[in-house]
Amino acid sequence: KNITPKSYFENDKNSNYRVAKRLRNIRITVRSYLRDFFLIALGIFSASFGFKGFLLTNKFIDGGATGISLLVSFITDFPLSILIVFINIPFVIMGYRTMGIQFAVKTTLAILGLSLCLTFVDFPIITNDKLLVAVFGGFFIGAGIGFAMRGGAVIDGTEVLAIFLSRKFGMTIGDIILVINIIIYSAAAYFLGIEIAMYSTITYLAASKTLDFFVEGLEEYIGVTIVSNHNEEIRDMIISSLGRGVTVYYGRQGYV
Repeated sequence: KNITPKSYFENDKNSNYRVAKRLRNIRITVRSYLRDFFLIALGIFSASFGFKGFLLTNKFIDGGATGISLLVSFITDFPLSILIVFINIPFVIMGYRTMGIQFAVKTTLAILGLSLCLTFVDFPIITNDKLLVAVFGGFFIGAGIGFAMRGGAVIDGTEVLAIFLSRKFGMTIGDIILVINIIIYSAAAYFLGIEIAMYSTITYLAASKTLDFFVEGLEEYIGVTIVSNHNEEIRDMIISSLGRGVTVYYGRQGYV
């Protein structure tokens, strides 16, 4: 087979392009993983600081899987670091089924990292004022969960359970989380006292709002623009099935 100088040059050029493109994709992937690792690590330390610097000394709890772990730890004196791992195992399995293997691996590493941080890292006790403990403890835990979610993982599996159940039973994610937390705080009121349960509710609210800020930003809405020939069917589905509002734009061709 004869290869002309021109074709040889073009093949060499295409080969160099493919190599450069492959190297660029590798750099982008590595940079993305390093960013995710940094965010997850930051989330682990923030949540650990919220636990050991605020909540544990006052027996306050949070909502979700972390709240269950704290409640069981206070009742049984079982180590919190071990409880967080075991209680989140079903949520990791659900995450694998609903979100995929990458999410499950990141979540597993994040939960194990949180457990190790709670075991081996010492944090100072900041204050014993109950209101400050409730507010700032919730803030640092919410920030930790938010950082981890930005990194593609979770350190509290309640959201995964809510997504799983919402797909199975047709309920909204918010309603499921609300029901779970009502059960958790009712148990806290029974075992730890009504006052601690009330302060713990403040902790949950602070953590929830902080999480919303880190994930959604200041403007807590997501807008999607859909261009389709089936616009009426899509509009009806969004309104009737999702219960969301829509805005219809009318346009005309700009190119003549």
